[in-house]
Amino acid sequence: MPLTILVADDDLGTRLSISDYLDLSGYNVIAVDNGVDALAMIEKRHPDLMVTDIMMPQMNGYELVRRVRQLSAFRLLPVILLTERTKTQERILGYQSGCDMYLSKPFELEEIAAAIRNLLERSQIIQSERRFIYQDNNRNLKYTKAENGHISVSNQAQKSQVLTPLTVREKQVLDLLTHGFSNVEIGNHLHLSPRTVEKYVSSLLRKTETSNRAELVRFAIKHDLVE
Repeated sequence: MPLTILVADDDLGTRLSISDYLDLSGYNVIAVDNGVDALAMIEKRHPDLMVTDIMMPQMNGYELVRRVRQLSAFRLLPVILLTERTKTQERILGYQSGCDMYLSKPFELEEIAAAIRNLLERSQIIQSERRFIYQDNNRNLKYTKAENGHISVSNQAQKSQVLTPLTVREKQVLDLLTHGFSNVEIGNHLHLSPRTVEKYVSSLLRKTETSNRAELVRFAIKHDLVE
């Protein structure tokens, strides 16, 4: 079954060119011309990725992304922001709103297609990790009859705890790690240098007693360290 891409752009030419290219590339495409319809389509059709312009009627791209991130089912939805704006502060605003990638107009269709493939591959890896952890947790569930006739559930996986509490910044870094972000991308979101981000990652590995990022992400999801 083909993956579904939502394209939101009020410029007809841009919307059609992206939609046609992605359709020919084998994706199922939903195209809308404003942020309100985009949000409605996300909740109704559950796309695998969203490409959205910033300047749109009714609801701009920044607000659209913020609203999407407020929906728990779409916190991990990959989002690409398209814009003619190139100022650093405006790009920072885009990342702070929750986008995964920023592409400036004009762009090549091959470039946006490559970006989509990369984000979808990353998203599918994270989703596979979540499914594995969910199945692993289910295997660890033990149901026992309580004396009052009710069923009690004990989860052996919940017995493991983080040895040392995480700081606010460590939690922020961990949350972005579970989204599959690199050190550079995390630094862009949190306004930190990649070297500083690496120090936080090393601290997280030490506190959780994990040996690499994949184990750290599994640990974080398994023990509800991220939402």
